[in-house]
Amino acid sequence: MKKIATAIPDAFILEPRVFSDDRGFFFESFNQRLWQELTGMDIYFVQHNHSCSEQNVLRGLHYQIKQPQGKLVRVIRGEVFDVAVDIRRSSPTYGTWVGVRLSAENKKQFWVPEGFAHGFYVLSDSAEFLYLATDFYALQHERTIAWDDPDLNISWPLTGEPILSEKDRNGVPFREAEVFD
Repeated sequence: MKKIATAIPDAFILEPRVFSDDRGFFFESFNQRLWQELTGMDIYFVQHNHSCSEQNVLRGLHYQIKQPQGKLVRVIRGEVFDVAVDIRRSSPTYGTWVGVRLSAENKKQFWVPEGFAHGFYVLSDSAEFLYLATDFYALQHERTIAWDDPDLNISWPLTGEPILSEKDRNGVPFREAEVFD
């Protein structure tokens, strides 16, 4: 597995070593020892989530203000544009976002640390998205920042009008969002 840096040092891409032949492929999507060697972090995942979304669905920007979740995300069918926004006020990259294309084809994974808002936009006809989380989902602590916030100025590669949930249509402006210290 190879660790690939992004513009935000705490958020990075993992590219697995894929073994392919005429039967198909195999790769380790997570290995605790290798994770620790590559990142220096001792991670414990408590929840494994799987979602499916249709083309032009945009989910985010979500986070939990208490019980923050680190997320290791990947796509097993289709393609998405995945975004992480640093919302840690004390961070030198506060208010900065990074985006990466994740697909079943490239098999890349994206580490979204605790203290980040997260979202994705479906580029393919549909996409199945998996993520491992470091803490449990807690509805009462979930917050949503507006996906199209002008201060964040995220360059979503929109191919059509984004399809949003009510929660995502009602995301708050970044300037008004509860953030981490």
